[in-house]
Amino acid sequence: MKGFDSFEGKVAVVTGAGTGLGRAFSLRLAELGATVGLVGRRSEPLEETASLIRDIGGSSVVMPLDIRDYDAVEKGFDGLVEETGRLDILINNAAGNFIARAEDITANGWSAVVGIVLNGSFFCARAASRHMLPQRSGKIMNVTASYAWVGGPGTVHSASAKAGLIAMAKTLAVEWGGRNVQVNCLCPGFVDTEQSREKLWPEDEARQHLMDRIPAGRFGTLEETVEAGMFMCSDAANYMNGEVLTIDGAEWLNKGALLLPDAKL
Repeated sequence: MKGFDSFEGKVAVVTGAGTGLGRAFSLRLAELGATVGLVGRRSEPLEETASLIRDIGGSSVVMPLDIRDYDAVEKGFDGLVEETGRLDILINNAAGNFIARAEDITANGWSAVVGIVLNGSFFCARAASRHMLPQRSGKIMNVTASYAWVGGPGTVHSASAKAGLIAMAKTLAVEWGGRNVQVNCLCPGFVDTEQSREKLWPEDEARQHLMDRIPAGRFGTLEETVEAGMFMCSDAANYMNGEVLTIDGAEWLNKGALLLPDAKL
């Protein structure tokens, strides 16, 4: 059994592979030997990721498609398997989010986020299952967030969709586990990326407010988040199914009403 230090000979798909965490997942998978299908709506950032993968001697397939389009997803996944011969790993990383009060979110705004996060992830999981189930092996990892179970004021659309991802993973774990396909969720905390700085804490005050809630005293890094994901996608996690692995410096647990006298928070 391979650990999580090698994905030699495996084929993976990463959605939202053109930027941030998706790009980091893709690069690490390629570095560890996988051929990576790079999924996203825009070709340019995917080509940039593919170029970075080539620079480290890795292999990738650029797959520009809108995961909200069921037919496009089916066609894209079938094309990848026709080219590579198999599909072993799917990382449902693509997401959409913006900060807004619930009463200000339009139908289009709601549909855009839920369409990407929940519908798109299911379309990809279903397309992947058509290849994983017959070969009786596969790993699917959904990237979620702790506000899926503790609530997230200002992100009702995203929190609802992320909660759906967890329910989906638990359900598919039972349906597909008997055919050796594991479906889990990775729950990163606040990871300091260009996208998160732009959308979630564009001001120093907002950044510090979030930092003060994290017992670890810092944001997460791409590297430590990616390594946790590599474990979940590896053969070392063959007996893990329907679970949520949280890596957030204990931020989600910090809900106490009282503070110790010497507490930094």
